[in-house]
Amino acid sequence: MNSVDLTQHFLIAMPAMADPHFAKTLTLVCEHNENGALGIIVNRPTDLDLRGLLEQVKITPQSSGVRSMPVHFGGPVQVDRGFVLHSPAGNWQSTLPVGGEMGLTTSKDILEAVARGEGPPRLLVTLGYAGWAPGQLEHELAQNAWLTVLARPDILFDLPAEERLAAAMQLLGVDYANLSDEAGHA
Repeated sequence: MNSVDLTQHFLIAMPAMADPHFAKTLTLVCEHNENGALGIIVNRPTDLDLRGLLEQVKITPQSSGVRSMPVHFGGPVQVDRGFVLHSPAGNWQSTLPVGGEMGLTTSKDILEAVARGEGPPRLLVTLGYAGWAPGQLEHELAQNAWLTVLARPDILFDLPAEERLAAAMQLLGVDYANLSDEAGHA
């Protein structure tokens, strides 16, 4: 399969997805190039919230505006490491640009800014990420494991986690319940 750049696209897990880490998930591809792909699952909240995460990393919220938003399971790789997807991209110590309006930051300075009430207005925090070796994601696409569609920030930041998968499917004009496990070939 020819290489494609799926940066800033959603991966929608097909119903036949056997890997329990990815079954019924919506994943945002944050980087996709000849070295592989990196993404974060955006519809799997955990029991940990942002306040609890800040406490774990020894950051004291100084702003009463620090929300008790859920921290998400971002994927099975480095589950002890935090990733902050945010808009606007801003200027943080370690940020991967995700398209023009979003960034994925792994440095502690963004959490410190959030604790002070000075962080980005739109954010989604995850522990862990999803990673693919070179050509692996393309192979999975050829095997009908995923549907893809250009990601929209409003789905990520404005909808509750349980509504994101259905909203991404609506971008394709498809209801998740109507998806088939079988691939069609002409």
